[in-house]
Amino acid sequence: MTLLTVAGRAERLLTALDERGLDQMIVSDRSNLRGLSGFTGSAGVLLISARGHVLITDGRYTNQAREQLDHAGASSIEVRTCRTLSEQRRVLAEIVSGRIVGAEATVMSHDGWAACSADNELLPVDGVVGQLRRAKDEAEIALIACAAEIATNALHSIGHLLIPGVSEREIRDELEYKMRKLGADGPSYETIVASGPTNAALPHARPTSRQLAVGDTVVIDVGALVDGYHSDMTRSFVIGDPTDEQQHWYQLVHESQLAGLAAVAAGVNVRDIDRACRAVFEGADCADLYVHGTGHGVGLDIHEEPFLGASGDLELVAGDVVTVEPGLYRVGTGGIRIEDLVVVTPEGHRNLTTHPKDSPCPQSPQTI
Repeated sequence: MTLLTVAGRAERLLTALDERGLDQMIVSDRSNLRGLSGFTGSAGVLLISARGHVLITDGRYTNQAREQLDHAGASSIEVRTCRTLSEQRRVLAEIVSGRIVGAEATVMSHDGWAACSADNELLPVDGVVGQLRRAKDEAEIALIACAAEIATNALHSIGHLLIPGVSEREIRDELEYKMRKLGADGPSYETIVASGPTNAALPHARPTSRQLAVGDTVVIDVGALVDGYHSDMTRSFVIGDPTDEQQHWYQLVHESQLAGLAAVAAGVNVRDIDRACRAVFEGADCADLYVHGTGHGVGLDIHEEPFLGASGDLELVAGDVVTVEPGLYRVGTGGIRIEDLVVVTPEGHRNLTTHPKDSPCPQSPQTI
């Protein structure tokens, strides 16, 4: 993460708070906390204030906090160490004593809210920091691109397992092992390997002991985690020769995904990208089989703003990193989904996902 990202976000947050009549905010969401300070510890709360920023954590993270804040260019943030949660809450309440302060109502616990609001007025301020984190800088994009490449190479290396008799869990386990071997800190989320007429019809199915069989569609949704940043990719396969219906479905999803990608550019409303994908399915009279949104932002969280869906009303900005992932699902048939991860640019987008997607036939594994 570059120095400009952290310093700039804190100042932009103060500007956003000023528009709401506030001059300080308590940040407790871990991704938002890292995005504003560089701190990655599991316990801490950050006060962003026009009078000075303060990070409150416990003794496990005293040295780590100072090092990470200095590295991120946030050396002006004061670090206070508290031994207990109750002491942390007391110190925080004292710092903001008698003032109106914004807080993440959807993140802060009820106990924490009650303790801090005893002598202060807390106002819910949710989503503001997430909006500031949307546009990634080059350092962040490089980490996401690295994660995407690792996931692509891992998926390409396990082609030999896409055969009858191998279980979904075996494929999941090998994928996650390969990602770690290639340099990932771990999977970006719970890897999805969903096969057959029932499991593949569930967009977020969990891997089971079910073994692949000839005729199955297989949906593999996989991402890698690198230094806190996520990647996200889905590819779908058919075990054996695709039936006419499977080939037709695959071609429709492929066409829909390409239509969505073609619409991605700075200034485009997210619902227009969703609409571009759905139009392909509507033309084929199967839009009712597309049961989820078209995509979402990816960064320090695997799902973050902007969300690409029919009810969305945000315009993409340069630096957004988003997925485009249409799919078709029907119990008794299975499912097909194709997902790429792209960086939004003023002229369009740059695709971070390089795994082939022009055919439902499994690729031959690469030699590593």
